[in-house]
Amino acid sequence: MSEATTESGLPIRARYGPEDLDGFDPATRLGEPGAYPFTRGVYPSMYTGRPWTMRQYAGFGTAAESNARYKELVANGTGGLSVAFDLPTQMGYDSDHPLASGEVGKVGVAIDSVEDMQLLFDGLPLDEVSTSMTINAPAASLLLMYQLVAEGNGIPASSLTGTIQNDVLKEYIARGTYIYPPAESLRLISNIFAYCQQEIPRWNTISISGYHMAEAGATPAQEVAFTLANAKAYVQAALDAGLAVDDFAPRLSFFFVARTTLLEEVAKFRAARRIWARMMKEEFGAQNPRSMMLRFHTQTAGVQLTAQQPEINLVRVALQGLGAVLGGTQSLHTNSFDEAIALPTAKAARLALRTQQVLAYETDVTKTVDPFAGSYVVESLTDDLEGAVEALMQAVEDRGGAVRAIEQGFQKGEIERSAYENALQIDSGERVVVGQNRFTVEEHERYEPLRVDPTIEAAQAERLERLRADRDQGAVDRALADLRAAAQGTANVLPPMREALAARATGGEVADALREVWGQHVPHETF
Repeated sequence: MSEATTESGLPIRARYGPEDLDGFDPATRLGEPGAYPFTRGVYPSMYTGRPWTMRQYAGFGTAAESNARYKELVANGTGGLSVAFDLPTQMGYDSDHPLASGEVGKVGVAIDSVEDMQLLFDGLPLDEVSTSMTINAPAASLLLMYQLVAEGNGIPASSLTGTIQNDVLKEYIARGTYIYPPAESLRLISNIFAYCQQEIPRWNTISISGYHMAEAGATPAQEVAFTLANAKAYVQAALDAGLAVDDFAPRLSFFFVARTTLLEEVAKFRAARRIWARMMKEEFGAQNPRSMMLRFHTQTAGVQLTAQQPEINLVRVALQGLGAVLGGTQSLHTNSFDEAIALPTAKAARLALRTQQVLAYETDVTKTVDPFAGSYVVESLTDDLEGAVEALMQAVEDRGGAVRAIEQGFQKGEIERSAYENALQIDSGERVVVGQNRFTVEEHERYEPLRVDPTIEAAQAERLERLRADRDQGAVDRALADLRAAAQGTANVLPPMREALAARATGGEVADALREVWGQHVPHETF
C-alpha cells in the first residue's frame, strides 16, 4: 500500500503520538490566542463572544436585482455582503463597450456608474453592514463609488467597514482580470492604502487572495506560499512609496479556500498565521501587534463542487465551513450547492447561509478557543506545512520576488502541474469524488437553474446613454484630465478619480483615462 499523503503531497501517518511533538515548545510555537505568533487565532476570545462574520457572495444581472437578493440575505441573518461583479466591470469596460458583448450581468452585477452603485445598495444600512467587493484592477473606482453612495445617504466614510480584494498580482497568476502593467498596478494599490488611511480608516484595503490560485489547482502549501509572497511584494511597494508599515499593515487582510480535507486545512490556517506574524515582525520591523495578525476571509471550495448529484455539495460545504471555523477564520462564505451548474437560486443561497448558522448556533465549536491546540496530528501537520510553505516562498525569492517570478511563469507553472496531477488522479479513480467517479447514479433529478435576463445588456446601454446625456460633460472632461495628470506624475490618483466619478464619469471612462497614461498589460510582454 502506498504511503498516504496530504493535498500538499506531505506524508500523513495512520497514527500520531507524543514522539511526533518531541521538542515542541507550546510557548513559542503556539503562544496564547490573540498573541504572537497567533498560531491559535488572532483574537483572545475568538468565537466565544460572537461568531465569525457570515458573508454570502452574490451579484447578478442588474443592480436592482442584486439589491433584492442582498435584502433577502440580510433579512435571513447575514452580517456581511460580498459583491460579485460581472466581467466587463472587473476589466474596466462599460456595459456598452464592444468587448462587453454577451457578458453583461452574467457572472456578477453590472456596475457602470455611481448611479448603478446607488441602486445596488438602496435601502441597505451601510453603516451597519460590512461589505466585501471582489474587484481587483478597478478596485479604486468601485470603492470610491461606494463611498460616494454612503456619503450621499448621510453616512460618513469613517463609519464604513468592509474589504476590497484589490489583489492584482494573483490575477497575473490565476485569473486574468488585470488591466494595467504590474508596476502601475502596485502604485495604484499603494495609493489606495494611503487614501483609506486618511479617508476610510476602518476599511480593509486589500484581501490578498489564495482562493483563486486554489481554485486553479494550487495545493494548500502553494496557496499559502504564493499568497504570502504576493503580500510581501505589496508591503514592500507601500514602504517604497513612503508609507510606514504600522500605518497600513493593520488593514491588510487575506482570502483563502477551505477544502474538504479538514485536518490539513486547519493546519494550513495555523501555519499561515505563524509565518505572516514572523515575517512582519522580523523582516519588516512591525511593532503594532495588529500588523502581525493574519486576518482572513474564507470561502468554501467551489472547485470541489460537482454538477453530478449536486445535493451532495451541501455535505461538502458543511465540512469545508467547519474546517474554516476550526482554523480560525474571521469571516466565511459558504457556497450554494448548485454553483457547479449555474448562478445560485435564492433557495440555495439561503441554505448556504443556514449551514453557517447551524455551525455557529447548534454545534459546540464556538464554546472554546482553538480546540485542536496540542493535537499530535494537527500540530505535526502545521509544522510540516510551515516548512513546505517556507521552501516555496524561498523559491519565489530566489527568482527575484513575486513579480519577477510571475514574469518567469513560476507560480503559474507550479499550479498547473498540481492541477494536472489532480485531474489524472480523479480520472483514474485514485482520488474519489463521490457521485462523480464513485457511487454514481444513472438518473439525475431535473434542476431548474437561475437564468439571467438576456435583455440586461440593452437596458444597461440605455442607462448609460441617458447618463451621458444628462450629466455636465465639461465637468467630466475636466475631472478626467485631472486624473490623467495625476497618473502622469507622482500624486495619489484617488482624489481626482473620486471627483470624476462624482461628476458621473463611468467606470470604463476612468479606466480608459488610466490606460491612456499607464498602458494595458499584455500577457506575453516582459514586465
